[in-house]
Amino acid sequence: MNKWPKPPTVRGRYQGVLQIFRYNWPYYAVGAPAGLLGLGVVALAPIPTVPKVLIALGSSCVIAGAITSLVVSHYIYDLSPLCQRRWIVETLPERPKHWVNIHAGLDETSGALARLFPEARAKVWEIYDPAAMTEPSIARARRLASCEGAATHVDFRRLPLQDCACDTIFVIFTAHELRSAQARRRFFKELHRVVKPRGHLLLVEHLRDLKNFLAFGPGFFHFYPRRQWVLLANEAGFAIAKEFNITPFVRVFLLVRPAQSA
Repeated sequence: MNKWPKPPTVRGRYQGVLQIFRYNWPYYAVGAPAGLLGLGVVALAPIPTVPKVLIALGSSCVIAGAITSLVVSHYIYDLSPLCQRRWIVETLPERPKHWVNIHAGLDETSGALARLFPEARAKVWEIYDPAAMTEPSIARARRLASCEGAATHVDFRRLPLQDCACDTIFVIFTAHELRSAQARRRFFKELHRVVKPRGHLLLVEHLRDLKNFLAFGPGFFHFYPRRQWVLLANEAGFAIAKEFNITPFVRVFLLVRPAQSA
């Protein structure tokens, strides 16, 4: 049975977008003032027309990018079906009997999973490794976030379960924090080892694609292309059972360990 306390289900109306702002505040603290400064220079400084137009365009793009990223974040993390979690039940072919939720120190799903599957055995693991997760945003998120319950810190290279021990693993907005391809391959090999044949891995990620570029600008380089996730899954021994978008900006992969997989 699940042993951590269940948090309230009610989220603040702007909780998601405020979290994104807090975790990435240097981008907004530098970008918005720089954009406003550029527009001020255009309005007040006697500079030639061509540089003036270029500065105005660049400054406007910076300001628009900051606003757009917050608007899209509000849609994704506060308003979309992603927040309701019922889609998880609809995605899985059967209810888990033993699930594991893996995060990097920012956990907003374990409580919901415990409520969705109260009869299942559950484990919550935190795999943060500063040597492998080098982006400043995840370090800030860990400092600022209040996780939903107690998690066991584990090494993503050696997950503390026997082979074929659980039937469902959730890795939601976590795997991309491992910044090297080698680390991600090692992690996925371990996920494949501990999940049972015909068991499932639910992977949720933003993709490095045009839609996320338009939403987050250069921040989309923090994500990885779809082809990398597909290749990673195949190399680890998973097959893709189901794949779909939940919002235009978030991709869900339901991976399965084939029955004959070694």
